[in-house]
Amino acid sequence: MRLLSVLRPCGAALFAMLALGCASSPKPDSVPSPPSRILFVGNSFIYGDPAGAAPLVKFYRPGTVTDLNGEGIGGVPALFKAMTVQAGLHYDVSLETIPGAGLDAHYDKKLSVIAKPYDLVLLQSYSTLDSARPGNPATLVKYTGLLAQALRTQNPTVDIRLVATWSRADQTWKPGGAWYGKPIERMALDVRQGYDTAAAANKLAGGVIPVGEAWNRAIAGGLADANPYDGISENQVNLWAPDAYHGSAHGYYLEALTIFGHVTGRDPRTLGAEEPIARELGIEAETAGALQRVAAEQLAASK
Repeated sequence: MRLLSVLRPCGAALFAMLALGCASSPKPDSVPSPPSRILFVGNSFIYGDPAGAAPLVKFYRPGTVTDLNGEGIGGVPALFKAMTVQAGLHYDVSLETIPGAGLDAHYDKKLSVIAKPYDLVLLQSYSTLDSARPGNPATLVKYTGLLAQALRTQNPTVDIRLVATWSRADQTWKPGGAWYGKPIERMALDVRQGYDTAAAANKLAGGVIPVGEAWNRAIAGGLADANPYDGISENQVNLWAPDAYHGSAHGYYLEALTIFGHVTGRDPRTLGAEEPIARELGIEAETAGALQRVAAEQLAASK
C-alpha cells in the first residue's frame, strides 16, 4: 500500500508532464502551407507594355515576382501579387512573356521554361486570336491543348485558365481594322467566344477570365471612354495606352483586379478604394473604387 501511495503522485506528475508536452506541441494545421505556385504566360498585355506612356506597370515591383526570361518585368503579375499580399494570401508568382506573340510561340520557343509543376497557369494569347486570321480561334485551341498536355504531365491536377483580352480601339475605330464599323464591345465578345471554345475543347475546368468583358462593362457604365480617337470625355478614364491598342495604367489595373477576383475568389472591392497599388499607379481613390466595382460585377455576371 505504501508503494502504491508513492507511485500515485509520481504517475500523476508524469501524466501532467505528458499533457503539457502534448499541449505545447504544434498542431499539424498550425504549420503554414506552401504558397500556391502560379505562372502567367502571355505577351505585352500581361507584362503591361506602356506603348508610349510611363512604364508604371511593366516595371512595377519586379522583385516580388519571378520573370522567367530574366528581363526584370513586374507587369500585371506583380499587380496581382501585391493584391494577394494585401488580402493575406500566399502566391509564388512567375511570368513568361513574349511581345506580340500567341501561345504557339510560347510552345515552340519556351516549352522547357513553362513545363514545370505549377499549381495554376494562366494563358493569354494574341490579341486578335490569330495575327493572320483575326477572330479565328483554331491556333488558340490547338496550342492551349499542347501546353495543357505538357503542364499536366508535370502536375496532373494543375489548374489552367485562359485570360480573354479586350477590344482594341485601333481595330474598331480605324478603317482597315478587323472589327471596323462594329460596336466597340464586339471584339472583346468575339475574343471571349474563341477562348471559350479553347477551354471547352481542352477541358479546362477553371474556365476563362473575363478581362475584355470587364473593359466592356466599364465603357457601358460610363466609367471609361469608348473612343480615344475623338478625345476623352470629362470624368471618364482611358483604358487604352496612347497607341489605342495596349492598356493604360487604368486598363491594366482593371485586368489585374479581374484576374485577382477570378483566381482567389475574393471580391476585388475588399481591397478598398484607398489601397496603395492604385495610388502608386497614379489612379485616384474614387476611380480605383469604381474599377474594383466593375471587376466585381463582371465576375459575378460571369458565374
